[in-house]
Amino acid sequence: MIPRELYMRRIRPFIGTELIKVMTGMRRAGKSVMLELIQEELVRSGVSRSQFLCYNFEDLRYAPLQTAAALHEEIQRKASEIGGKVYLFLDEIQEVADWEKCINSLRVTLDCDIYITGSNAKLLSGELASYLSGRYVEFVIYPFSFGEFIELYRTVSPDTSVAACFQKYLLLGGMPYLANIHFLDAPSKQYLNDLYHSVQLKDIVARNQIRDVDLLERILSYIISNVGTTFSANSISKFLKSERRAVAPETILNYIRYCCEAFLFYQVKREDLQGKQVLSSNEKYYIVDHGIREAVFGGNLRDINLVLENIVYLELLRRGYQVTVGKAGTQEIDFVCHRQDQILYIQVSYLLASEDTIRREFGVYEKIRDNFPKYVISLDEFDFSRNGIKHCNIRDFLLAEEWI
Repeated sequence: MIPRELYMRRIRPFIGTELIKVMTGMRRAGKSVMLELIQEELVRSGVSRSQFLCYNFEDLRYAPLQTAAALHEEIQRKASEIGGKVYLFLDEIQEVADWEKCINSLRVTLDCDIYITGSNAKLLSGELASYLSGRYVEFVIYPFSFGEFIELYRTVSPDTSVAACFQKYLLLGGMPYLANIHFLDAPSKQYLNDLYHSVQLKDIVARNQIRDVDLLERILSYIISNVGTTFSANSISKFLKSERRAVAPETILNYIRYCCEAFLFYQVKREDLQGKQVLSSNEKYYIVDHGIREAVFGGNLRDINLVLENIVYLELLRRGYQVTVGKAGTQEIDFVCHRQDQILYIQVSYLLASEDTIRREFGVYEKIRDNFPKYVISLDEFDFSRNGIKHCNIRDFLLAEEWI
């Protein structure tokens, strides 16, 4: 296990408090390991492991506990045998019917510290909002950052340069299990391909009772091949019509929403920087892990500009930024990033190979008159910074402690 300190720094202040700690994110992104890291933290602080009650509801042994009443009875019985505070670790809690009622009751009746994980964004909507409103904190767990990838990859290949690690990262992405198969190309692609189909079947098709799986697969293929490209449900509808599939835009939007709820894709809205409003059409979508894109669709090196954007976008989410696409007149800024009172503007390019490219990438900032940091990020080794706009190599950007 690597320490994943980025997340632990955020979780640590809430350890031992009555707030329920909820970790969400895509299947196999490392949520279970976060529970183990929290347990290690508690042990170091003097808590006995005998105070832990741990359940993973993907384990068939716990199938009889997948109702609120059965789980509540089991935990109450086990807790009565523990002296002092009880620490509950409930993995993939969405498998338990009416789990919110169970958790809320335990919170009220037990001296306990509760940690739960789930692989669906709807975990924190609907009934949970009414049962636990104001009584939980959420932490979204993402696949490994480039920094985390280097740390693990060097356990397999210790002398690999940062540049060579980035080449691997471009193709394999950051799913944690790849370290177990030593980042070997063929097994890694097979694992990522199987993971993708597992998410598709378990977290999208089964959960949402989708009958037209062929349609879902076509929509998924379209989005995966167009990550970072502005498009609408209408444009997908026209594309499917060209393939002799007549589908209403509303159906397409529902299918995309199911994919986002399973954390497979993230939607990025467009923001008019002059009118200060969020635009309602032509969003962009990014995939949770670009290694899955390479394994399923291929072409990460061919579409490297889009893949670099995808990598930067996920890094922004990891660091707690809210991100939109910025529209300034007729030009677009790849990412406008908000965190508390900070704003950060980011333009991503593959290479600044000509003066025309440099003018285009730096020129998007001409109409932005504020003094917040503005970046152009590329794979270039030389520094092209100018006019107060910072240029940064993408590897250095991803590994930097802070950008502001």
